[in-house]
Amino acid sequence: MIAAYGIANLLQSVAATRTTLHHTFDPGLLLRLVGHRSYLVGLGCQMLGFVLAFLARRDLPLFLVQASVAAGLGVTALLGVLVLKWRLPVVEILLLVLLLVGITALVLAAKPAPSRQLGTAGVIGLVVALGVIGGLGFFAVRLHGAPGSVALGSLAGLAFSAAAVAARPLASVQSIDALPRDPLLYLLIAHSIVGQLLLGLAMQRGSTTAAVAAMDAAGAVPAAIVGLLLLGDRIWPGREWLAGVGFLVTLVAVLGLTRYAEPQHQHTLVPGQRGPDLPELSRPRPAARSGRRVLPDRAAPGVRRSGPVAPVPRR
Repeated sequence: MIAAYGIANLLQSVAATRTTLHHTFDPGLLLRLVGHRSYLVGLGCQMLGFVLAFLARRDLPLFLVQASVAAGLGVTALLGVLVLKWRLPVVEILLLVLLLVGITALVLAAKPAPSRQLGTAGVIGLVVALGVIGGLGFFAVRLHGAPGSVALGSLAGLAFSAAAVAARPLASVQSIDALPRDPLLYLLIAHSIVGQLLLGLAMQRGSTTAAVAAMDAAGAVPAAIVGLLLLGDRIWPGREWLAGVGFLVTLVAVLGLTRYAEPQHQHTLVPGQRGPDLPELSRPRPAARSGRRVLPDRAAPGVRRSGPVAPVPRR
């Protein structure tokens, strides 16, 4: 699961930087991303990770599963160094090691237990959360650079966190025939699509590790709280301190990565994308130090010729 999510983050990031930069909350971005083979392979890896995480949520608490998903960031960074020649600062490497320590502590503290059902109030809460996240994404998409990457990544994390909350009781359904009748299935799909769109927008704006780390940080806390309070997540007796320390260390490491992560790529223009301030072909353009100006050739539209221009008498 950790490796699948790590590979997915890397491949989707490569596709996002090769796609026209979007400044609106446009679902059409997902259609454009699907046109890239790297995105399709990454999406396949993400689906594999999702299935494995879905099965893990049947018995494991959300604070462990979501933290394990966050650990995929370490795989992304490692593959970026090996394959794409990323340069990670020393601080970022130390934070990745700290992330591994936090995940290990959570694994030792988590106690397997089946999930409780969410109830009608919980379903309504997920519907409201979907509207709020979508509304905030409409405004956050106007941010650029690192702030836009972190803001959109955080909203993506909230969407995926809500999807995880829906998946925990859904994974405990006794019969597959009952899945189409459960509203949690459709909320899971809706939150996942919104999260995928927000993550693609975040990856277009800056550091991959910053976008993914912001997503993981924002997604871990709400899911852990809901799981412990409403879904019956359990901790081994006497290891509550270990769970608290592990979760805190994991959260600090992920938040630190949003602060220290350096951009690994710059978004470049792709064919068909308009560049900034291109001169019009039909407008005369003075030639430097010659007293001549460039005129459009009437015989061949779009081709310029230069020549002396007779002085215009003043009236």
